[in-house]
Amino acid sequence: MKERLTFLRALSADPGLVGAIAPSGPALARLITSEIRHDSGHIVEFGPGTGVFTQALLAQGVREKDLTLVEYRSDFAKLLQERFPEARVLRMDAGSLHKHDLSHDGSVGAIVSGLPLLNMSDRKIVSILSRAFRYMRPSGAFYQFTYGPRCPVPRKFLDRLGLRATFLGRALGNLPPAAVYRITKLERSGSVHPNRQEQSAYPRLRISEPVTAEDTI
Repeated sequence: MKERLTFLRALSADPGLVGAIAPSGPALARLITSEIRHDSGHIVEFGPGTGVFTQALLAQGVREKDLTLVEYRSDFAKLLQERFPEARVLRMDAGSLHKHDLSHDGSVGAIVSGLPLLNMSDRKIVSILSRAFRYMRPSGAFYQFTYGPRCPVPRKFLDRLGLRATFLGRALGNLPPAAVYRITKLERSGSVHPNRQEQSAYPRLRISEPVTAEDTI
């Protein structure tokens, strides 16, 4: 109840910053964290809000002390510190990553983003992604969800930064339904995650139809 009330107060105060009409549901939380394991290294969360994805990461075996939670709103940050006392909570804008050391000696294995990219300027999106990948392992991945019909990072920005986006799936049970994308460096273009078929982030086909690896950005 406390988490829901905190979310509703934040939504009422600044709906554009929150970027959702309800907290993310269990189906979306499971999907966006599905590739992350206890041995994935240090995990960073952007915009964790009330900690729905954080709890899912713990369920995947990630240790609480291996989490850095980057949250702009002070009420969410306070709630996160109460819920996850062993995690590192940074009360800051994800666009100001250069002011803090998130690298942990280059051991960041994944970044899970709950940021409302569709509400952000192009410049801020590029800044967040470019700095995020400076802290990650070469094999690291940036996981982003969206309520839109395609990847919230335009193709031109992915090309500029040397990145590719892969559609992982859609959480239809979420309110509203949401899609998840994995963004990685182009050096991993030849790799396909086990038990997953690569799909384009900007599909010409219906979103439910598989495409070949060559069609993936």
